[in-house]
Amino acid sequence: MTKEGLIEAIVNKIGCSKREAGDILETIIETITQALSKGEEVTITGFGTFTIKKRASRTGVNPKTGEKIQIPAMTVPKFKPGKALKEAVK
Repeated sequence: MTKEGLIEAIVNKIGCSKREAGDILETIIETITQALSKGEEVTITGFGTFTIKKRASRTGVNPKTGEKIQIPAMTVPKFKPGKALKEAVK
């Protein structure tokens, strides 16, 4: 499913306009992104938890040349599914 598919699902479920549904989805995505960029955790009960994780720098290998390269430390988003989501996917 794409972002457009999610917008269509919102329109069908609550009967709002496509523009309003797009605004709702954009607001949710922006809010989660802003919270994560501040280092906050976002928990949606029954769905899951969005967190950030710090990765240490490491040495990797360029697959084309075989040359060793240094991969810098970085912060990445992480998602841990909730119990209800896990059960629904079984």
